[in-house]
Amino acid sequence: MTMRNMAPRTPKRDALTVFAILRRVTAYSTTWRLIIDGDQPGARNMARDVSMMEAVSKGESPPTLRLYGWAPPCLTLGRHQGLDVADLGFCRHEGIDVVRRPTGGRALLHHLELTYAVIATLGRGPLPRSLQDAYRLICSALVRAMRALGVAAELTDGEVNLELPGPRTAIPCFEAPAGGEVVVGGRKLIGSAMRAHGSAILQHGAILIDWNGRLQAGSMGLEDDTALRPHVTTLASELESLPARAVLEQTVLQAVADTFEIELETAPMSAAECTAATTLEPSFATPA
Repeated sequence: MTMRNMAPRTPKRDALTVFAILRRVTAYSTTWRLIIDGDQPGARNMARDVSMMEAVSKGESPPTLRLYGWAPPCLTLGRHQGLDVADLGFCRHEGIDVVRRPTGGRALLHHLELTYAVIATLGRGPLPRSLQDAYRLICSALVRAMRALGVAAELTDGEVNLELPGPRTAIPCFEAPAGGEVVVGGRKLIGSAMRAHGSAILQHGAILIDWNGRLQAGSMGLEDDTALRPHVTTLASELESLPARAVLEQTVLQAVADTFEIELETAPMSAAECTAATTLEPSFATPA
């Protein structure tokens, strides 16, 4: 894998240039964009993921691997979950953001983790056309990363559950491993969710570095984390010493590059993606 810095370009508007851009980003390319974004507020994180998903779907941006974190901690709700799964009073008191994800799945507190997002077109390049197969391929890259760190990670058996839960489903994300999930000894280490948009997909997920049971439970109105903790493991639990965040990021991007047989080039979001993200950001915030 090689990584190169790319300066942002301002596309011209003539037809030949537009055709060249579309041909470049829609053909099978072994070069993906890499964005390491640091810690961001929850609504901004979701808006950035969606703006890039829409741009990739239109052929305006290349397939992308994004790595990021959350500041402040953030409870995300599945796309169709009701606010009643969150304890808004607790979240306000603890300074926890509450936002809605663009993907399905269950409630999840993002805290003490590294989050990944894969945004790419199905059926071109490394990702197959099947959503199930694409999900498993992405998670297999994460297994490869965890094993490189010395963690005995594996994928769960069974079909990937890409169905949205009912709007009143309140089971926390990490309490219910599904098929194709990254686990250690049956306990979930990485929770992921996927959304299709046109010919593209957004799959993002949380790699648990450590665990704060009081915040995890309290943000969802639980007295304690006794119903959650037995189903979850973390890098802190599996390793004698935690890797620095930069080492974890490097391990993940290397595993993705090797699994997909791609190169990663560091490049920023486009101006159009930034504008779209700014417009979208308020739509992900929930009244607290």
